[in-house]
Amino acid sequence: MKVSDKVVQNLRVLIEQTNMQVGDRLPAERKLCEQLGVSRSSLREAIQQLTSTGMLISKVGAGTFLQQLPTNWSQLQIVQPLSNLIDEDPAYRFDVQEARSILEGGTAWYAAQRATKEDLVYIRQCYDQISYFQSLGDDDQASIADANFHLAIAEASHNLVLIQMMRGLFDLLRFNVVLGRRKVYSEAHRFDQLHDQHFQVMDAIERQDPEAARQAVCGHIEFVVQQVRLIDEEEARRQRSSRLNRI
Repeated sequence: MKVSDKVVQNLRVLIEQTNMQVGDRLPAERKLCEQLGVSRSSLREAIQQLTSTGMLISKVGAGTFLQQLPTNWSQLQIVQPLSNLIDEDPAYRFDVQEARSILEGGTAWYAAQRATKEDLVYIRQCYDQISYFQSLGDDDQASIADANFHLAIAEASHNLVLIQMMRGLFDLLRFNVVLGRRKVYSEAHRFDQLHDQHFQVMDAIERQDPEAARQAVCGHIEFVVQQVRLIDEEEARRQRSSRLNRI
């Protein structure tokens, strides 16, 4: 077991043993390091992993908070079966995008009406992280930041059912984002378009315009779907052409 994975496991156990509840703030880094007997870098990596799953949330200037109990994290048993379907037939990813459009259109609508100042700060932080990791060429972290951006919007809806659904689908969402990024983000002009689309979603939420937020996020997802279809068709044409040239 990797050190970071062991720290993640020990941190989850500590949360359970101390009977932390959703909304509680984690102890300071120094105290956690002492309790777990780990370095700050290992602790930060573990916290980042749990944040990427939606179990923890870090708020600028406030600390890290528990937003999903460890014992409840596996209640939604839909991610693995759907991931298996996508592995067997990549076309299922378009079904995921359709589902995202329905779900995220709603979360963006409510986020534009209910987002707090803290929510808006975190959404913008996720938005900035996408560009930061993209500039470093770190596709894995950029994908996590991208998925976190969409999850942060769901959190800002303050609708517990929608939030739980998005949390339960987080791994599938990130998997879907990775597939899309491998294709759509491969060209600079497409990254600029997607970056602008993310901004339009965030801007509409900040302006408290529900309909603009819903249209922006649905338009963004539809753009990704269309771009992936076009790229798939172009790849198929190239493969056919290559086979004809070998005859």
